[in-house]
Amino acid sequence: MTVNKQELAVAALCNGTVIDHIPSTVLFKVVKILGIQNFDTAVTIGNNLDSKKLGTKGIIKVADVVFPESVLNRIALIAPSAVVNIIRDYEVVEKYPVTLPDTLVGLVKCSNPKCITNNEPMRTRFHVVDHDDVTISCHYCSQAVKSADAQII
Repeated sequence: MTVNKQELAVAALCNGTVIDHIPSTVLFKVVKILGIQNFDTAVTIGNNLDSKKLGTKGIIKVADVVFPESVLNRIALIAPSAVVNIIRDYEVVEKYPVTLPDTLVGLVKCSNPKCITNNEPMRTRFHVVDHDDVTISCHYCSQAVKSADAQII
């Protein structure tokens, strides 16, 4: 079998989750959202890989973990182009794009310094007001935030 060594940027995964097509500029924000820095299974992170769609992209492979779809969809706030692949026995058994949920809880810090979430010990809650331009609004003070300006907690 002949293998093109130029295409072997990231090793194959037997079982687990692959998140592909992550813009390189937000890859480590995605790592933070998923909390994979604390995992004890094999994690592969590739950044600034060539991509026809994005120019450069990031990819995350996590062995032996299948994230709930609700967790994966949280990354749609900052990486709406991301695609999730579920791997079993080296085969992709499921593939789907992330979709932004209507409500985000405990993910983004409100940029309004007077917001109650910045002055009391409580979780933030944002509602998506524009899925196309990815804009969210604070449930408590109505402060609008674009995805590019969202400060991940």
